[in-house]
Amino acid sequence: MTDADSTAGGAFGAYVHIPFCAVRCDYCAFATWTDREHLIGDYLSAVRTEITRAVGDGLPPVTSVFFGGGTPSMVPADGLMAVLAALPVVDGAEVTVECNPDTVTAPLLATYRAAGVTRLSLGVQSMVPHVLALLGRTHDPANVRRSVELARAAGFETFNLDLIYGSVGESLDDWRATVEEALALEPPHVSAYGLTVEAGTPLALDPARHPDDDDQASKYEAADAVLSSAGLACYEISNWARPGHECRHNLLYWSQGDYRGFGCAAHSHRAGRRWWNVRTPERYVALIEAGESAEGAGEDLDGPARRMEGLQLQLRTRSGVPADALDADELPGLVEAHGDRLVLTRAGRLLANEVALRLR
Repeated sequence: MTDADSTAGGAFGAYVHIPFCAVRCDYCAFATWTDREHLIGDYLSAVRTEITRAVGDGLPPVTSVFFGGGTPSMVPADGLMAVLAALPVVDGAEVTVECNPDTVTAPLLATYRAAGVTRLSLGVQSMVPHVLALLGRTHDPANVRRSVELARAAGFETFNLDLIYGSVGESLDDWRATVEEALALEPPHVSAYGLTVEAGTPLALDPARHPDDDDQASKYEAADAVLSSAGLACYEISNWARPGHECRHNLLYWSQGDYRGFGCAAHSHRAGRRWWNVRTPERYVALIEAGESAEGAGEDLDGPARRMEGLQLQLRTRSGVPADALDADELPGLVEAHGDRLVLTRAGRLLANEVALRLR
């Protein structure tokens, strides 16, 4: 069975966007705000209303839920779980909440577990204090260790440690220390993303802080070597997991599955049609309270465009693409045959965008 196959058979996801943060990181371009806490109650109520309407319109049973943001763990746990309760979640569904280590407490996790949350994603980014400062993060590594201990004590068997590499001022030794300290916590899943420069962020306005491609490549290779040796297999370019701990919700995205987004700026996909909600929480709440749709815009992919997007997504995963989708002879060392499919090598993952241009 391929990773794409694992989302077949009626899988349907729900994404819930929580746009509130205590501090905005310098590299962040997501739809998040640090001065909107007064909207939290009205916002969560609006999300429940949007879900209730979708259920009335025939929302399919949900097999995975992902609360992202923003910082979902900074809103009241009972309010967040009331949103979960509004969804038609099937037995055995994967339910993930993103958490900032600063906000994790035993009562918070107990509320999550009792309501059906099965997975946490902890925003670690780095285990080196001066690198955290470079990223504009407020937590310290001790909070990460404490959060993992609390997660295990609360009964979470699956959790993710989310890392970022490539900050100017982060040495290769710093990055190795982050990966090794993260592994010392015995996580079943690790995500590691190269720092990217997004327009409109403080990072974008400071060229001296822009990451170096060669430095990021070296750090990616180091992470893959260490994580793979520790038993975490790379199942998507930026994600490693022990067997059975892959994120089912993200696999749904990578297999072009269907999902519904709720909340401001949330994206949805059904059978080749994509749409997304208005970006700001104020406008979102006002539209929902007025009984109107929160959809901001959308697009329909035709057959060829949808097929090509599907191949681009598959290429990122360990399942790869059908052998006839690429000319392997033109890509020596970048792809390798796995049965009737071609899969990126480690070197190929570093050049995934360039390889994707050769898809046919």
